Amino acid sequence: MTTLKAVIVDDEEFARSSLFFLLQQNCPEVEITGIARSVAEAKDILAHHTVNLIFLDIAMPGGNGFELVPDAQKHNAAVIFTTAYDQYALKAIKANALDYLLKPIDIDELKIAVEKVSEHIKLYQNQNGKDERMTNLASSLGSRSEIRKLTLPYGQGFKMIDVDDIIYIEADSNYSVVHLSNADKITVSKVLREFEELLPTEQFVRIHKSSIINLNHLKEYNSKNGLQVFLKNGESINISRRRASDFFEKIKSFTKIGSDH
Repeated sequence: MTTLKAVIVDDEEFARSSLFFLLQQNCPEVEITGIARSVAEAKDILAHHTVNLIFLDIAMPGGNGFELVPDAQKHNAAVIFTTAYDQYALKAIKANALDYLLKPIDIDELKIAVEKVSEHIKLYQNQNGKDERMTNLASSLGSRSEIRKLTLPYGQGFKMIDVDDIIYIEADSNYSVVHLSNADKITVSKVLREFEELLPTEQFVRIHKSSIINLNHLKEYNSKNGLQVFLKNGESINISRRRASDFFEKIKSFTKIGSDH
């Protein structure tokens, strides 16, 4: 069992002590190297100790938790965010397949998050590579614009994709299949609703309970054989009656946006 040397960063005493207790009782692989009440204290711990996991609160007086992200990258430390804070921040965290725990912290979710980090650290140690997900997160948070990159769990690692390269996404039970412009298909354990929440709303539209399309890859649509869209890769997908009005509204907005540029 790999030992994870961890730091808890939170300005609330109860949150710090309760997480410390939960880790001691449920995650024997985690060794608490330090506990910090602020970003400044956390930076000091990182400068003087070996740390490979940070439990990081976001909303703290005197310094937003995200200010610690560059230091985490520098020390190759994984981060589990512990917060129920900023909706945009949570969106960026999810888009980059990074772990987060909503307060109050659930024991089972804590165990799963720690296990995922353990596996991820092993992977990146073997590859001697940096975690690009943190770089993408820092970029997203800096611009606070629509999410333009997604990190998808793929095989034994992660695949970084530009949202513009997604042609469409189809549901497959509790999984989704992402179809890309280079003809690749990636199956991930996310339902379509999760992609709806992450993808730019002006560019992507759900046209069926089983399909989300990228309007940049739309070639035409007609009702010759029932309402259908035809995509630039040659595929066609049915539009459900329930989703038709949303689709046409989105088309109006999308073509207006396109004509403005």
